[in-house]
Amino acid sequence: MKILIQFCLLMAWLSSAAAASYSGTVIDTSSKQPIEGAFVTLGEQVVRSGRNGKFQLDGIGDTLGIRAYGHVRRAVSTLNKDAPILLAAYKPKALYLSLLGVTNKQLRNAALNLIHDTELNALVIDVKDDMGRAAFPGGAGRPISNFKAIVNELHAKGIYLIARIVVFKDNPLATGRPDIAIKTTRGAIWKDREGLAWSNPYSQTVRNINIDLAIEAAKAGFDEIQFDYVRFPDATGLAYSMPNTEENRVAAISGFLSDAGQKLVPYNVFLSADIFGYVSWNTNDTFIGQKLDNLAEVLDYISPMLYPSGFQFGIPGYLDPVHHPREIVYYSLEKATQRTKLPGIRFRPWLQAFRDYAFNRMPFKGEQIRAQIEAADSMGSCGWMLWNPHNIYSRDGLQLKNSNVQEIR
Repeated sequence: MKILIQFCLLMAWLSSAAAASYSGTVIDTSSKQPIEGAFVTLGEQVVRSGRNGKFQLDGIGDTLGIRAYGHVRRAVSTLNKDAPILLAAYKPKALYLSLLGVTNKQLRNAALNLIHDTELNALVIDVKDDMGRAAFPGGAGRPISNFKAIVNELHAKGIYLIARIVVFKDNPLATGRPDIAIKTTRGAIWKDREGLAWSNPYSQTVRNINIDLAIEAAKAGFDEIQFDYVRFPDATGLAYSMPNTEENRVAAISGFLSDAGQKLVPYNVFLSADIFGYVSWNTNDTFIGQKLDNLAEVLDYISPMLYPSGFQFGIPGYLDPVHHPREIVYYSLEKATQRTKLPGIRFRPWLQAFRDYAFNRMPFKGEQIRAQIEAADSMGSCGWMLWNPHNIYSRDGLQLKNSNVQEIR
C-alpha cells in the first residue's frame, strides 16, 4: 500500500512538473488592435482572449493553437510574453471541388488557375461526399492514398482548405448497417428522392464515425471542418429511435455538432455547417433539426445555402428569386444576423454558380454571381463559397487579382 501511495505521489509530481503556464496577447496583424474572443488551445484545454486580447492558459504541451473569427489560424511553439501573437485577417472566397474534382488534374488545375487569376483564395473539398465515399479511412469507397500530399500542395500555394463531410446522408453506412438506418414506419430502410439511404442522427455510432473522419481531416491539415447534410430528412412518415419532436431533433443535431467541436479542440480547426436557406427565416427547426439560435451556439461559422433556386416560395417582397439573387442573399443574411445578434463575420454563405433547376432553367452567369457576392460582402460575411456540382467554373463575375475590375458576361 505504501509503495502504491508513493507511486501515485510520484506520478502527480511528474504531471505537475510537465505543466506550464502560458500568457500573451492576440493582435490583428494589420490594425495592431487586440482581438477579443480569440481561441487559444493547448491539448484539450481552450480559453478565449479578453477584451484587451490577453489570455492565460495552464496545461501540458509546448504548442499553442490560436484562431479567431475572420482570421487565419496559427500555431505557436514558444511564447514570449513581450511578443504579441499576430493573426492575419482572412475571408475565404471558395470554390467547391468533389473527390473527382480535387483528384482529377484537369479540374483541379482549372480551379487553381482561377485562384491564381482572381479574388478566390480557398477551396471546399469533399472528404466524404453525398454518396458516402470518403477520402480517408472511415467511410465507403477506397481511401485516396495521396490525399494528404494534395492537401500539402494546396496549402503550399496559400489556399485556405475546408473539408466538407456529408454526415447523415450515407447510403453505404445505412444499407450496410440497417440497425442504424432511418426506416419507414413499416420497418424498411427509407430512401430519399435519389434512392439513397440515410443513417440515424440519434445513433452514437453514426456520430462517432463522422467525428473520427473529421479528426482525420484535421490531422491532414485542413483549416476548417464543414459538416453538410447535418440534419434530418425533409420527409414525413419516418420512424426513429426517439419521438420525432422538434426538441429531440434540435438536441440531436446541435448535440452532434457540440460533440464534434469538443473532439476537434486539440486540432485548432474552425467548425462550420451547411444549413437550409429558409433556416434563416424560420423560427422553428424547419422540421429537420436545424434551429438558427442553437446552431449559433456550437459553430464558428454558419453557412446557409442561399441559392435562389432553393427558395421555392421566395422571400417577402421577392417571389421570383432567380431574378433577384442579390436580394435573396442580402436579406437572408440580414435576417440571420438580426435573429442571432451575431456579426456578419460569423456567416459564410453558399452562392449559386449553376443553372437554375426550379423556375425557368436560366443560367447563372457573371451578373447573377456578382450580385450574390456583393450582397454577402455588404453584410460583412466571412467570405463566400460558390457551388457547382460539376466543378466547372469561369472567371465570370469574379474580381481579377490586384484589380477592382470584374468580368461580367
